[in-house]
Amino acid sequence: MATNTSASAPPRTRFPWPRVTAGWLALLGSVALAQDRLPPAPNVEVEEDVYTYVDARNGAGPMWCYGSTCLVRLGEQVFASGLETVPGARPLNNCRWLLFERKTDNWERMRTELFSLTREPSPLAGFGAGDSGRVFLSAHPTLNPDQEAGEARSEIIEFPAADVKGERGGARRVHAINWGGAKLTEHSYRSFAADGRNEEMILFVNSGNWGVSWSFMDSAGIWSMAKELRWPWGATYETPQPVRICYPNVMLKDGAVHFCGVSDIIEPKKAWRDFKKELTGREWDYDFRRLFYIRAPNIRNGLFGSWVEVASREDTCGWISPGDLWVDDEDRVHLVWHERAIDERLRPRFFPAARQSYSIRYARLRNDEVQLRRTLVMAEEGGTEPGSKERPASPRFQITPDQRMFVVYYVGGTTQEGEAVSENRLLEILPNGEATAPVKLPLQHPLDRYFTATPRAGSPPSNTLDMLGTRAGTPLTISYARVRLLP
Repeated sequence: MATNTSASAPPRTRFPWPRVTAGWLALLGSVALAQDRLPPAPNVEVEEDVYTYVDARNGAGPMWCYGSTCLVRLGEQVFASGLETVPGARPLNNCRWLLFERKTDNWERMRTELFSLTREPSPLAGFGAGDSGRVFLSAHPTLNPDQEAGEARSEIIEFPAADVKGERGGARRVHAINWGGAKLTEHSYRSFAADGRNEEMILFVNSGNWGVSWSFMDSAGIWSMAKELRWPWGATYETPQPVRICYPNVMLKDGAVHFCGVSDIIEPKKAWRDFKKELTGREWDYDFRRLFYIRAPNIRNGLFGSWVEVASREDTCGWISPGDLWVDDEDRVHLVWHERAIDERLRPRFFPAARQSYSIRYARLRNDEVQLRRTLVMAEEGGTEPGSKERPASPRFQITPDQRMFVVYYVGGTTQEGEAVSENRLLEILPNGEATAPVKLPLQHPLDRYFTATPRAGSPPSNTLDMLGTRAGTPLTISYARVRLLP
């Protein structure tokens, strides 16, 4: 699938005035706005470790719920959920969730699951702040702790933000959800999103080969009986099949639900599947190379529209990872993701002329139609331009109170001179879709994979970037960074 890249913005000093249109006026306005904006001046306020963990060897890990978040900010309070491997418990369900709060100068473990075992991390969401603040944790305990795998249940646990420990009488509350006949297992691939302004939530849990089950909580605190969103149909595959979607970014805003994730099915091309088996000895190898979006304009009626394929790396067995999703006040949907062009193992036999590249891409949609696509950052094999040997990844939006939209991402690899690169960078996407030149975040310990305190989980837009994740080169430690982007 070809990706459209934008031309540079028109010169600021000379415009073709005889052909001024509404589009040109919008572009002029965005350029003028860019001139008035203060550029970011990142100031690192905090860098610290939150906890260490032991590899559970169950296929998951603390960052496994990458499409959701394990970090929320409610006013001055910041909460993080963690994952602990239980000594003596056998995989797959050999973990329990943890809940932390950041105090003045350290992180304190506030709650620990004492009885139930699980496989995956527990995403967070939140509403309000102070005495009215509430923290919600998505738990997914197994129903068969003595078995390697099996049935599970999915529920939401609520804590008062001002008294998470319950020392002053604040009680935790379990939100039990009626999942109907859905069969839930320890592989939940669940997605948890919240509309903080309207105090509503939605939870998606994968429940079969045909679709994902979901339940919506309205502002009165009532959860709907679970319904099903059916996967897109892969009619063009050698064997037509439903295309399971995983690791989605989900946003709930004013009753509308936006869902964007990547294909996650066993390699559908027989020639490629057979070749991969020769290399790995495995019967399976998964496809992560088609990015899909779908919207429910009013989740209360349970009706979703049609799937939109936003991006694909199908032709060269590439790879796509969802980054983030944002819906602005004009109901425009903004998507950012990470692409790798090809699977180099297959190149000599199947597409020898293809060139490898690593990129961060951006798209804007409205009313289920893609309005534009942009390549924000590109590192292409054989390139001579600066940065061509760098590898950008892990893009996330940071939305400010005045609706400015930044993208933070990680860069690894090497420079043209062969020096190692490991840093986080920041760029801004302007109203016309153009991107500013990136600036480096002056972190002593860059984060290569991370969550943010995103509005998709109820945290309000902020000039402060909160990050929770792994530092490059330190895989078994979860760390936190706080960066002030604007005054």
